[in-house]
Amino acid sequence: MTEVSTGRLAAPDAPLRAGLEEVADGVFAYVQRVGGWCVNNAGLLVEPDRVTVVDTVATEARAYALRAAVAQLTAAEPKLLVNTHFHGDHTFGNAIVGGPGATVVAHERARTEMAAAGLGLTGLFPAVEWGGIDVMLPNVTYTDRLTLHLGDRTAELLHLGPAHTTGDTVVWLPGERVLFAGDVLMRGCTPFTLMGSVAGSLAAIEQLRALGPRVVVGGHGPVSGPEVLDETAGYLRWVQRLADGGRAAGLSPLETAREAGFAEYGDWLDRERLLGNLHRAYAEAAGGPLGEPLDAVAVFREMVEFHGRPPECFA
Repeated sequence: MTEVSTGRLAAPDAPLRAGLEEVADGVFAYVQRVGGWCVNNAGLLVEPDRVTVVDTVATEARAYALRAAVAQLTAAEPKLLVNTHFHGDHTFGNAIVGGPGATVVAHERARTEMAAAGLGLTGLFPAVEWGGIDVMLPNVTYTDRLTLHLGDRTAELLHLGPAHTTGDTVVWLPGERVLFAGDVLMRGCTPFTLMGSVAGSLAAIEQLRALGPRVVVGGHGPVSGPEVLDETAGYLRWVQRLADGGRAAGLSPLETAREAGFAEYGDWLDRERLLGNLHRAYAEAAGGPLGEPLDAVAVFREMVEFHGRPPECFA
């Protein structure tokens, strides 16, 4: 892996650094460490005359670092961006990485959600040095699937879910069998379905399993193989079992989370997301429609109570 570093500190003892990992010919994962809240991964699809970027990043400094990583690989300007969902850690860098003339592609719901969210993510983590970021909305959207023909390479954009959100896109390279999964799959990082669906995520995993991926680049955490499908599904089924037991016992999601602990998932990043996932699982178990809006701000406050402090964010 090629290491890229700006030398700037994102948080005490947490250097802003990332690695470029070539996962197929001309296909790179841009992996930011350590991979937790707002420290996401991106993808670079490099052709002789063009480069396509899958997701951008959260802050101005990180966006310039991603732009520099692109320049290490090609002189081509990154004028085509794909956003896997609306969250700011995957989109706030659009204008810097792609520039004002870039084409940004996303699912139609992701565009709507991005416009509604604005820069709201910055309020959850006020200590982060966000810098000069802005919201650059997608200017091309699709409904179910979209095929990009990138020279000799084909990239299929597939809408799944609701899963992590209601507007998720995964980028599937059938020739290379490489999957850029966004936050639907994240190796070693706790899934987060508060704005999507637990049941929908499980259905999405089965759709992705049917593709037969060789390499999975998740939205956070290290590059993995198909084992991340089983690991993520196992966690989500555990959450469903906890929700069923908690509801039967008359417990709230917070009470259930406190009684349950983290089982074998205690070493995963951002384990406090369990509470948000339980709120979603409770709503689904009560018969609510998949992906129905929940009060994310109120649940986030409850996650802070459960965690005993605000979640750590090293963006």
